[in-house]
Amino acid sequence: MSKQIEQAYAAAKDRYAALGVDTDKALAELQKLSISLHCWQTDDVTGFENPDGDLTGGIQATGNYPGKAHTIREVHADLKKALSLLPGSHRVNVHAIYGDFSSGKADRNRIEPKHFQGWIDFAKEAGVKLDFNCTCFSHPLSDDGFTLSHPKKEIREFWIEHVQRCRAIAEEMGKQLGSPCIHNIWVPDGSKDSTVNRLGYRQNLKNSLDEIFKTKRNPAYMKDCIESKLFGIGSESYVVGSHEFYMGYGVANQVMITLDSGHFHPTEVISDKISSLLLFAPEIMLHVSRGVRWDSDHVVTLSDELLALAQEIIRADALDRVHVGLDYFDASINRIGAYVVGVRATQKAFLQAILEPIEQLRDCEANGRNFQRLALLEEDKALPWNDVYDYFCLKNGVPVGTDYITAIEQYEKDVTSKR
Repeated sequence: MSKQIEQAYAAAKDRYAALGVDTDKALAELQKLSISLHCWQTDDVTGFENPDGDLTGGIQATGNYPGKAHTIREVHADLKKALSLLPGSHRVNVHAIYGDFSSGKADRNRIEPKHFQGWIDFAKEAGVKLDFNCTCFSHPLSDDGFTLSHPKKEIREFWIEHVQRCRAIAEEMGKQLGSPCIHNIWVPDGSKDSTVNRLGYRQNLKNSLDEIFKTKRNPAYMKDCIESKLFGIGSESYVVGSHEFYMGYGVANQVMITLDSGHFHPTEVISDKISSLLLFAPEIMLHVSRGVRWDSDHVVTLSDELLALAQEIIRADALDRVHVGLDYFDASINRIGAYVVGVRATQKAFLQAILEPIEQLRDCEANGRNFQRLALLEEDKALPWNDVYDYFCLKNGVPVGTDYITAIEQYEKDVTSKR
């Protein structure tokens, strides 16, 4: 089998070379792409702060496929299995409710790095880096739909303290692992029905963020980002942290902006936002998801929009300024399989983008040769990029093609089905 893969790659290499594309160089570029795997796919966003609690704040995982993780050890085991089936080196994204509270529960405004030392140790053992998120949902002080924008000062102060502690935890993660930990702020704040004081809530959110960012963290160890959303369950009519709000705040304060592909109108795409934001924001964080009719967080597949997203980043030579993470939680299928399908789809999109004959395309565009540009783009779609990806998997010592399906089925038989 490996000989066939190598032969197919050699033929693909020649095809691409005829267009001036070096496939070996492309694979080296893809090798550097670290995708952040979201830990909450393993257990349907349950966490360990209150495992029996209900999700609130517009968060909902649908489905009841057997085998979800129930302990930190099970989450780590599932992540290791998924990582073993993925080519490349990746990251793991952790939410604050996934701390180790076995020695006693700590409320959100009392969590410390010690609650996440187990994650740091896991990352060292697994050879991955970590990202982090404050958890501003599924808590009694978020039940009325507001946190950092809350009308009551004492409730805002509780959430400000929570986010500050999360930033400190992220900094410690980055310090111990030798790679900046990206800390993402998303709040569910909003209203189900008509809202009168829209400006007031947004002023509160701005003031809270200003207070949070007064405390400077070492950028060598952690980076901040802020995430918008169009609407949520229970905030259909008004979301305080809209795209316009965070775009304005991020540009004005030079804070990284998070674009979640499931957080916009179903007919709106984020690929076209990349080139604009790169001119004004220091960096961009992507949460790659697949919304179906609403922000339903379906598993990422190789869609036209995912490819367009990768193309915009590569065409802008911005892979060093755009960070890529997954964000979905499908409880209706095998959860390890959901990881592998999503990461591989994302890698395939970026590989296709890297393999574009970009110099020829730019030359055609600059000289008004628009027919030739269109022809090249069309022919590029049929080039044997998947033979290049199969070779990438072979080089990284992971299953090629559909072989990972058998490995996941065996893990389900041996491990997850017995939970």
